[in-house]
Amino acid sequence: MTRLERVLPLLVALLLPISVQANPALEAVIAENIEGLERPSRLTVEPLVAQIAATGPEGLALLQAWSERQLGLTDDGRAVIVGDDDAATDAVTGQPVPDADPQMLRPNSGVRGVIESALVAGALNDPDPARRRAALDSLARGGTFEQLSALRAALDDPDPALAARKARLERLLTIQVGESSTERVAAIEEMAGDVSLDFRAALNPLLVTRRVVATDEPSGNVAREVTIDSDDLPRDDAIALLVQDGVLQPRLTSIEQRGALAANLSDGMVGGVPVADLSDPTARDTAYEALEAAGTVPPAATEAEVQAALDAHRVFELYAENDSAVTDAARAAQIRAQVRLGAMQGIDLGLDALSLASIYFLAAIGLAVTFGVMRVINMAHGEFIMMGAYTGYTVQTLIADRTLSLVVALPLAFAVTFGAGVVLYRLVIRHLAHRPLETLLATFGVSIALQQLAKNIFGTQARPLTAPPWLEGSIIINDVIGISSIRVAIFVLALLFLGLFLFIMKRTRLGLEVRAVTQNPGMAASMGINPDRIAMMTFGLGSGIAGIAGVAIGLFAQVTSEIGQQYIVQSFMTVVVGGVGNIWGTLAGATLIGGLSKVIESFNPGNTLAAQTFMILFIIIFIQFRPRGIIPQKGRAAEA
Repeated sequence: MTRLERVLPLLVALLLPISVQANPALEAVIAENIEGLERPSRLTVEPLVAQIAATGPEGLALLQAWSERQLGLTDDGRAVIVGDDDAATDAVTGQPVPDADPQMLRPNSGVRGVIESALVAGALNDPDPARRRAALDSLARGGTFEQLSALRAALDDPDPALAARKARLERLLTIQVGESSTERVAAIEEMAGDVSLDFRAALNPLLVTRRVVATDEPSGNVAREVTIDSDDLPRDDAIALLVQDGVLQPRLTSIEQRGALAANLSDGMVGGVPVADLSDPTARDTAYEALEAAGTVPPAATEAEVQAALDAHRVFELYAENDSAVTDAARAAQIRAQVRLGAMQGIDLGLDALSLASIYFLAAIGLAVTFGVMRVINMAHGEFIMMGAYTGYTVQTLIADRTLSLVVALPLAFAVTFGAGVVLYRLVIRHLAHRPLETLLATFGVSIALQQLAKNIFGTQARPLTAPPWLEGSIIINDVIGISSIRVAIFVLALLFLGLFLFIMKRTRLGLEVRAVTQNPGMAASMGINPDRIAMMTFGLGSGIAGIAGVAIGLFAQVTSEIGQQYIVQSFMTVVVGGVGNIWGTLAGATLIGGLSKVIESFNPGNTLAAQTFMILFIIIFIQFRPRGIIPQKGRAAEA
């Protein structure tokens, strides 16, 4: 006999009792409290539930089954859990119990409340943070006073985040199911000014009202008296309320009354009233009441009865919460929350406007450079944005790493669109100098050609340009204020380009020559500056900036051949409103248009076309008063 053969029976003998008697403490509690399990009461069950919960996971499982009415007792005193498939398992050992015919336990609501409180308490103190978090999620959906007591006993938590959440949930549950008015009011006042959804959701049930009809002011927590036949309570709604409360019979219309009277005409009389007298409304009412008393027609209220009921009754709104101190505190907190909510919505709207202004600024800065120096209306500027977006997409298909692909795409998009701008200048723009109409038509044709070329190369379907992981998601300040990380990055990019542009124009030789050509091309040429080369470099610079803007826009917009056309109109409006040829004017114009667009959209969020229409109308009116923009150019450049 091998050593394994000698040891195996001993191992089986040692393990068998453990499997059969998995939780001896729970077995002992059950054996000692059979009567308490069979006939529990709200007042005596708490010690038993506490003992069962203290026995460990098996005890908590038993309590869960007891609460869900899936626990039964066999004739030999064993507790079994019956599942949805009617299979019974021993609550102590977890072993199947075949052919069990247990007596199912049916705890009442009070006992179930005690059990659920113990379950919550057990989960809130569980060593596993995931179970504690799940218990808090369950309490956040609604809790009882017993569960509130269990939560208060478990506020200390080794996890700081869970401890903070427990403290907040304790305050919210105190507002909803606190024992005394004083502690509920204190909890409301402590959280007053909070605009989070959970706090507002806790206040809303306290301020729910219902309308009641009474002859005098009713008892209870009256919110206000509603005037009948007013905007708050039209006459027909008041009549419907009287009918609903059983004060008034269903209203009798004149058509129904005439039909009922005609159906009961006999020997020239209706309900004892001669037919000749039925032209009088009072006589018709009398006849109908007589028929009603005889049971000939269904009960209904005549117009006179309706008016009498309206005159005799008043309508009040009663709070669902009976404690007036609680509703007063809740109403004050709700008003304060609404004020703060409005302010935060304004901040959120401002962040959205700032983000949109950054996009418009990036899209328009290249156009401002080109138009400011050369006075060329480049209708193909949007296609340079499109070329930059497609460059970013192409790089991302070759380089899997999103961050690296973005780092490569930005300078490459600048290089590609810079080169395209130089080519367009050499082939088209330079030959149409000082001929704005021909330049506009030529660049419009180039725009159409570039769109068709993009469709031939990339197709008509939208192409994805995915942001790196660190740009995904949003920066959330609270339930109201939040902004996507991509838009924050675009705002930072716009600031970087503003600084870079100012550095080039103020601190470099190219910037000096551009300013010289802008101010006086003839004098600049006499000083040895080549205006044609400067114009070409300026056009290429503006086109390159548009390419980088295309990469940024493509990170949150669909990359299609028409992506540039979505921003070309706003770019021109930005330049015109801000002031032609002035970088600070472009910044001011982008801020104004971005902010105004978001304000207009906030009044009708689902109708962007209306927002664009009102924006164009605003621009038309604005340029009537400031035709040279917010910050117009000065000096010779302004006179050119």
